Amino acid sequence: MARSLGRLAIVGLGPGASELWTEETRAELGQAEVVVGYQAYLDLIPASHAPGERIGYDLGDERLRARRAVAEAAEGRRVALVSSGDAGVYGMASLALDEVAALPAPDQPQVRVLPGISAALAAAALIGAPLAVDFACLSLSDLLLPWAELESKLVALAAADITLVIYNPASTRRRAPWENAVRIIGEARDPATPVAVVSRAYRPGQVVHLADVARLDRLWVDMETLVIVGSSRTRRVGDWLVALRDEAGRERSLRPGSGSA
Repeated sequence: MARSLGRLAIVGLGPGASELWTEETRAELGQAEVVVGYQAYLDLIPASHAPGERIGYDLGDERLRARRAVAEAAEGRRVALVSSGDAGVYGMASLALDEVAALPAPDQPQVRVLPGISAALAAAALIGAPLAVDFACLSLSDLLLPWAELESKLVALAAADITLVIYNPASTRRRAPWENAVRIIGEARDPATPVAVVSRAYRPGQVVHLADVARLDRLWVDMETLVIVGSSRTRRVGDWLVALRDEAGRERSLRPGSGSA
């Protein structure tokens, strides 16, 4: 008799605050028999919101997390594999789907990928509207990709007139990629270009700091920090950063007699 296959939900926890979860994520966590993830992320989930068994892993065990979650689901259990932010943005979705694809078709569990608020969107909301015009995201973590590959991407993006969102800028021991990024950005961007550094968005210890490219080297960053480097269309408006798509329209609206009655 064939065994009954389970269900795997790959869910994004957003910044961590449960009030920012989607209703689908809330439902999947509540119904999961097993919740798998990085232990620090599991600690963000109240027990009342996810009463199932918890299987936590250390930082860096991403492939093991994905493999365990898929194996549990293939054995017939209802499983939630969690990521911070959105599971498809530097998260667990790609690894989990790769593990599912490695199974014979009859052994593959049902899979759903549920969206979450990404770190870029969470940080952007705290500082206004910096992503209203084209932007690009880049992780500076060189644990899985060689620095040469990251550097070539960073050089191209820094030279382009596009808002740049930097994930994983540095850790306690891994500072060189960030120091190189500061140099590359400083060589390519106007020193007055607005910059935002957001740490632990929507979590205890949240810090938001606005600066500019000229002061990038003085800013402290870590793995819980997101850096947003503006483009020529980014303006600082008080405590907000705003990227304007229609600057010409703004100028027209400021002309005498152009306002609405």
